[in-house]
Amino acid sequence: MSETSRPHEHTIDTGPDASAVEIAVVDAVDDALVAAFARLIPQLSSSSPAPDAAQLDDLVANDDTALFVARLDGVVVGTLTLAFYRIPTGVKSWIEDVVVHEDARGHGIGRMLNESALAEAQRRGAKDVSLTSRPSREDANRLYQRIGFQRRDTNVYRYTF
Repeated sequence: MSETSRPHEHTIDTGPDASAVEIAVVDAVDDALVAAFARLIPQLSSSSPAPDAAQLDDLVANDDTALFVARLDGVVVGTLTLAFYRIPTGVKSWIEDVVVHEDARGHGIGRMLNESALAEAQRRGAKDVSLTSRPSREDANRLYQRIGFQRRDTNVYRYTF
């Protein structure tokens, strides 16, 4: 398996030397991507295991999702999943599972992932993009508001099987 993707170049200043961050939609899965998810998912959720290669293959093959990765100096340091769904009132999209490695936070990578996802959602004709974020994720919540997400007056419910 080899990983191919559609890149979008961004540059961030990480100190004295500027490092290039590449944001890409993953088209195929390889061992390095599986290993990256094994590093990242525990930083997002203590109750969900990292996906294996077959699960990532299914996700990447699904036309209703776009799996974004952020690479810093060629290493995957962040990910975001953008899901699409059609309802009678139009195409909507949802951002899920956003995580930037703790060692790479604070350099704009989360913003780049989100802005790339918003551009893709608009390109695909989505009416809007929604997401949820735990109140304890204060930095993430500030980021979403700076990007332009508006807090909604709604209740979010979950039914767990």
